[in-house]
Amino acid sequence: MTHITTIAQTTIAPPRRFRRFARAMRSLRRSPVGLIGFVIVGFVIVVALFAPLLAPHEPTRLQLSQRFLPPVWLEGGSWTYPLGTDQLGRDMWSRILYGARISVIVGVTSSIFSGIIGVGIGLIAGFYGGWVDNFLSRVIDTFLAIPFIVLALAVVTVLSPGLLNLIIVLSVTGWVTYARVVRGEVFAVKERDYVMAARVIGVNEAMIALRHVMPNIFASVIVLTTLNVATTIIAESSLSFLGLGVQTADDYLGRNAGRGPRAFGNIVVARHLPRYRYHRRGVRDHFPWRLAT
Repeated sequence: MTHITTIAQTTIAPPRRFRRFARAMRSLRRSPVGLIGFVIVGFVIVVALFAPLLAPHEPTRLQLSQRFLPPVWLEGGSWTYPLGTDQLGRDMWSRILYGARISVIVGVTSSIFSGIIGVGIGLIAGFYGGWVDNFLSRVIDTFLAIPFIVLALAVVTVLSPGLLNLIIVLSVTGWVTYARVVRGEVFAVKERDYVMAARVIGVNEAMIALRHVMPNIFASVIVLTTLNVATTIIAESSLSFLGLGVQTADDYLGRNAGRGPRAFGNIVVARHLPRYRYHRRGVRDHFPWRLAT
């Protein structure tokens, strides 16, 4: 009977990874800061995905007779235009919804691509050391010495403005932070006993880097990625404000900066970005990142 019960418990028991994730979610619910970050970031993503359904007007629709209408809570405002209109009579609420969609796409995609580049370079530099590390470190220092806006302007000038080129620019200029952090983490991890033991038994160097070192720096990469999304959105907004961003009929947050009553483009960018900090704190403190020894 005991044997049958044990088999039944083993059969219906959830996978270990699922149990760890469930514990992390229960822990997250006890952290107001992390939970607020997850909720708000999730809300922004949902709003960005369903912008065509939530926007009351077309973001590019011109109505010169409705120019500079105030938001709904001021005298003369109405629920037809909840956040008012800009200098061409376009609805600011609709433009912010569509702008969030493009900004989130650019921020997340650029962070992923720059993370792939930076993690690869940092892993190689930290794991192999020697002349490889010296060469890659000088490349990293060179990129750090060039101001971001100057490098971005140079690349955009060569490639021409556009959504794809904007993602390429932000990826090329954003990998340096990943590389420096990962390099430092690898230097510490590769000296651990389980890495030494893997070398003693003859495990391939590439396999050691991927199977034993990489899992133990993954937590830092995830946290850095959540923080980098906010930084990338600021960079995207800056380039878009200068006219070097997405050149389409759709709008985005950078072009809304300084437009409309109370400059709602600026407000949305400024108030939206700290939520990624709270989201990062929740990921760091409550999800089951641990040493894969």
